[in-house]
Amino acid sequence: MSDHTPDAPVPGPTGQPAPPSPQPGQGQYPASQQGAHPQPGAYPPPAQGAYPPPAQGAQPPAYGAPAYGAPYGTAPAYGYGAQPKTNALAIVSLIASIVGFIGILPIIGSIGGVITGHISLNQLKTNGENGRGMALAGTIVGYVGLAFWIIGGIALFSFIAWAASQSSQYGY
Repeated sequence: MSDHTPDAPVPGPTGQPAPPSPQPGQGQYPASQQGAHPQPGAYPPPAQGAYPPPAQGAQPPAYGAPAYGAPYGTAPAYGYGAQPKTNALAIVSLIASIVGFIGILPIIGSIGGVITGHISLNQLKTNGENGRGMALAGTIVGYVGLAFWIIGGIALFSFIAWAASQSSQYGY
């Protein structure tokens, strides 16, 4: 009878003792399980010096703050930059021109659209905002609306003058 304990090395085929069997949680596994996945907690701890130690009193940067070494006032290196805002007078120009064109404020809306459109175009040259298309559209629609109202007024007065001359000709 032999006393075989699991901790005792057993001589291998070459006559030399086999390596000791691993204890649970030591991070080693036998050669027969080389292809198998290790058990959780079976990885050895990282080598000393793998990561630098944290500085005394150092705190990580706040969310959205620039990284260490970045100059003050620079934007973070992720995401997209903020889009420039749309010029308010460009929006007012387009709305006023449309209101004047459809007849809610007939001449006043068109004149307001033309004036605010020109002011907006001058502002857009210097401040880098969006809205050039709306300012141009407001200016053009304002001029077209103003031209329609002027042509319409001339046609109305011409019709009234023609009607007045027709009534006096026949003696009514």
